[in-house]
Amino acid sequence: MKGYLNNEKATRETIDEEGWLHTGDIGTYDEGGFFHVFDRMKELIKVKGLQVAPSELEDLLLSHPDIEDAAVIGIPDDVAGELPRAYIVPSKNKKISKDAIMEFTNAKVAPHKRLKGGIHFIDSIPKTQTGKILRRELKAQVLA
Repeated sequence: MKGYLNNEKATRETIDEEGWLHTGDIGTYDEGGFFHVFDRMKELIKVKGLQVAPSELEDLLLSHPDIEDAAVIGIPDDVAGELPRAYIVPSKNKKISKDAIMEFTNAKVAPHKRLKGGIHFIDSIPKTQTGKILRRELKAQVLA
C-alpha cells in the first residue's frame, strides 16, 4: 500500500517512517509462519490503564453450554475509564442467571477483566452479514 488517496494525515497515521503498515489488528505469528489475528486495537477495553480484549471474554462466555451467543463492549466509568459489559443470548430452552455468569467468568479471568459493567440478556447480537459483531451498535445504546 502506498497510502490513502488525497489523505496525507491518514497515510502518516497508518504507515510509519520505516515503511511499516499499522493496521490496528492484534495477533500472533507462529513457528509455521502463520499470522493469527484475534482482535482490533480500537476495540480494546481500557480498565484503569489495563487492556481487555473483548474477544477473549466472548470466547470464554461462548464456552458455557447455556450461552448461545455473546458480545462484550466497554462502557464508560468515572473511576476505571471503562468497564467490560456482556450482552448474552441464552441457549434455547436454558435458564442462566447473571450471578451464574459472573461466577463462571470471575473464576477464569483476572480482576480487571471481570464483567463489572454488567450483564444484559438480549434476543440477538447485532452482526454484519459476515458475522462480525457490531459493537458500535451496542455502544450507541449505552450512550443514548
